[in-house]
Amino acid sequence: MRKTHSTDPSWSDVTPKADFLNRRQIMAGAGAMALGSIAGPALASIDAKPSAYSTDAAPNTLKEITSYNNFYEFGWDKGDPVQYAGQMVTDPWSIEIDGLVDKPGTYPLDDILKPVTLEQRIYRFRCVEAWSMVIPWIGFELSALLDRVGVQPSAKYVAFQTLYRPEQMPGQRQGGIDWPYVEGLRLDEAMNPLTILATGLYDEEMPNQNGAPIRLVVPWKYGFKSIKSIVKISLTEKEPPTTWNRLQPREYGFYANVNPEVDHPRWSQATERRVGAGLFAGREPTLMFNGYGEEVASLYSGMNLAKFY
Repeated sequence: MRKTHSTDPSWSDVTPKADFLNRRQIMAGAGAMALGSIAGPALASIDAKPSAYSTDAAPNTLKEITSYNNFYEFGWDKGDPVQYAGQMVTDPWSIEIDGLVDKPGTYPLDDILKPVTLEQRIYRFRCVEAWSMVIPWIGFELSALLDRVGVQPSAKYVAFQTLYRPEQMPGQRQGGIDWPYVEGLRLDEAMNPLTILATGLYDEEMPNQNGAPIRLVVPWKYGFKSIKSIVKISLTEKEPPTTWNRLQPREYGFYANVNPEVDHPRWSQATERRVGAGLFAGREPTLMFNGYGEEVASLYSGMNLAKFY
């Protein structure tokens, strides 16, 4: 399913403006402070071929991807991120990395991106609300960053935190969620090659409403696990709290793996509605692990996935 074929979308079809995406890396090379010993000398480059991990499904349009999403920091409606996210300032941007790492610190995003190779990953995206898309992300494997900061042997989890800036994110001035938004993965999930930090999609730097300037993408999990606008990454020994699990633990488990056999308490997860498929299109069967079982099923060997949902 994720092998590339001659009929797959090519880089020129999906991302023809690689130099546009490379703005931050060019800036980093021009004058950003070095990231101490974890920065490499080479500027980030972009791999001009679709990844072997890409699905062969046709991507949704840029308009569909950027106009229909959940980003509750800007409001509860699907259109709120488009309306309000433009006021979020994303440059300059830094990420604090702390906890059980050898090189803790607050690192400018330019320096984080300087040595990496950005890659196209065309991934299925399945929301817990039972709608889905196929999205051509641009990013790099999270494991590359974790390796650079040095994960200590006692670390078992990776925790993430979204930007908290109520003056620019009007949803954070509302109740219902204990801000800032937080998420987490088990360390082996974080180190899986499917798990990426995305900085763009199609021929654009990451739009604000989709989690600019850098977000997590974990394609075999429901979309709320793929935390947006990351400002902090922490390596921990204990399972970290996560926003939706803390808010409604009966409905949203820590793992949130896509599983058509385990329904949400208020709706079935057996099928999904593909955004953009048309008014008369039928619902599609949902695939276990969103179709990525070959790469990730072994992570959960022996676990009761109905209990650890």
